[in-house]
Amino acid sequence: FSSCFSDTGTKPPESGIFGFMINISALLGVITMCIRYLLIEKQNESSHFIRSSCNMFSLCIGLMGCTGMGIVATFQELSVPSVHDIGALVAFGSGVVYITLQSIISYKSCPQWNTYFVCHIRMAISVISCIAFIPMIVFASKISMTKIDWTPDEKDYTYHVVSAICEWTVAFGFVFFFLTFIRDFQ
Repeated sequence: FSSCFSDTGTKPPESGIFGFMINISALLGVITMCIRYLLIEKQNESSHFIRSSCNMFSLCIGLMGCTGMGIVATFQELSVPSVHDIGALVAFGSGVVYITLQSIISYKSCPQWNTYFVCHIRMAISVISCIAFIPMIVFASKISMTKIDWTPDEKDYTYHVVSAICEWTVAFGFVFFFLTFIRDFQ
């Protein structure tokens, strides 16, 4: 029914494509976060809506998340599950913290640099991602085996499905959140 994000790239040749695309995504994430950091620094020169250290902290958290993505891409789920899981935890955990901090920064920059509508959208995505992150971790930790192909009659199947749905929710939350930066970067 529902597979985890990493399940899409566990067997060759998909594993190579998956790893490559995750690394490209992490690189694009780093570039986007650095541009966002510099944009906020520039806006902050005239408006003073946030301490520079808060902006830097947010960037560092985001970069940690991208590093976690690199770990996920390098250490596949079936090869080195513990390292893969740590990378996923860092990627998703840092990611939800980053988008939450960016949502707060967006509100602080209103109305001069952002509209309240965009801020509300960003915060809604952050809240949904944070809410989905918790059961993703809880149910993933209850799964007693690492496997790819699940059937409904297997032990831990329900945990797997709930965790996978939450994982995809968080992953798409990141994508939609980053899409809200388009207008800022124009």
